[in-house]
Amino acid sequence: MSLRLRLSLTLGAAFALIWALAAAWMLSDLRNQMMFSLDQRLVASARMVAGLLEQLPAIPSKGEGTHFSAEQLNIPGGMACQVSSLRGEILARSHNNPEQALEAQKMGFHDQMIDGAPWRSFTLARGDVRITTADRVIEREALNMSILLAASVPVGVALLGCLCLLWLGIGQGLAPLNRLREALMRRNADSLEPLQLQSFPSELKPLLETQNQLFQRIGKTIERERRLTGDAAHELRSPLTAIKTHLQVARMTEGSARDQSLARAEEGADRLHRTLEQLLLLARVEGSLSFDDGVQCSAEQVAKLAIQDSASDQRQRIRLHLPEHLSAAPLQMPAVLSIAALRNLLDNALRHTPTDGAVDLSLETTANRVRFVVRDHGPGIAPDDLQHLTQRFWRNGQSTGCGLGLAIVQAIVQRCACTLHFDSRPDGLRVELTMPLQPV
Repeated sequence: MSLRLRLSLTLGAAFALIWALAAAWMLSDLRNQMMFSLDQRLVASARMVAGLLEQLPAIPSKGEGTHFSAEQLNIPGGMACQVSSLRGEILARSHNNPEQALEAQKMGFHDQMIDGAPWRSFTLARGDVRITTADRVIEREALNMSILLAASVPVGVALLGCLCLLWLGIGQGLAPLNRLREALMRRNADSLEPLQLQSFPSELKPLLETQNQLFQRIGKTIERERRLTGDAAHELRSPLTAIKTHLQVARMTEGSARDQSLARAEEGADRLHRTLEQLLLLARVEGSLSFDDGVQCSAEQVAKLAIQDSASDQRQRIRLHLPEHLSAAPLQMPAVLSIAALRNLLDNALRHTPTDGAVDLSLETTANRVRFVVRDHGPGIAPDDLQHLTQRFWRNGQSTGCGLGLAIVQAIVQRCACTLHFDSRPDGLRVELTMPLQPV
């Protein structure tokens, strides 16, 4: 069902219901006013007949059967009039219909059945006589129905006209959405420029802005993936070329030269393997894949597992400093991500620390967060280069890594509501990584 049809049905139904209730109220009030006017006509006719009787010759006291014409008594058509004595004798009648006498014992208005048909009568006492006027209920209803029909036709026409205007108005109101849809349909698949639509309603501007922001995010994502593809191809090309070169040298040489070439080829393969693993982890972290495997680790367990997963031949250079009162609450993030982030920080610190130096890892818990502080004893980094540390494949002149470790840490920080801070000092780089803890 289209939005236009849905809005038209919803608003039209509500509109018709309100109009129906208003029309029913109006017609009910009109009916009551009509019945009141007909009753007042009976009263006026009875009083008029009473005034005429005072001017006519005296009516015999026993004049049952005496008749006056409706014209003589000025009785409107469709009405009956009867003059009777206090004893119930009929002294005068306007006509022979109805053949049955009118009930005149009760004063005022009275509903009665005469000749099998319902009548509405009014009796007025004036001196020694009673004047009764009456009209048929069926004639009243016919008159009332004709008036109601006459009043209902304009209401129905107005309702249909309003529904047509409502349909046209909703179509006009939805025209900006159609313009937006047509603008999107005319765009190429590779076009990511912001939409520029003139005279756009203020209610739909957030939709247009959100659409343009989506285009910007898609453009940034595509550009980032293109850079990643280009950088990854460049990074993978170097170790592959080195491996191929060393294998060719090993094929042409013998003895120690051959062994040395094979060893360097193996180092290139290890570097290629690490780069591929880092690329795969980065893609998973930046994607929508879930890392929640149900395993929960405390801050101390994360620190020890990260040290264990770091470079096997250099893990003894890492010094772990645990405070006396360390929270045992598990981290509020997947354990595999917390371990990977801390491991990359440790590997980066080991890479920039002299072989005879140590890397310090200290922990501190505050409120519902734990802070890991990794400190190396290398040459540090220039302040202007701190902003580039988390960029993909960025390396300074002294780095031997692939340039993905800190980019992965930054992706984990953004995904798991962590914080990352770098502090370069003359005696080394200090990195603070804060992770959330589950509330106790």
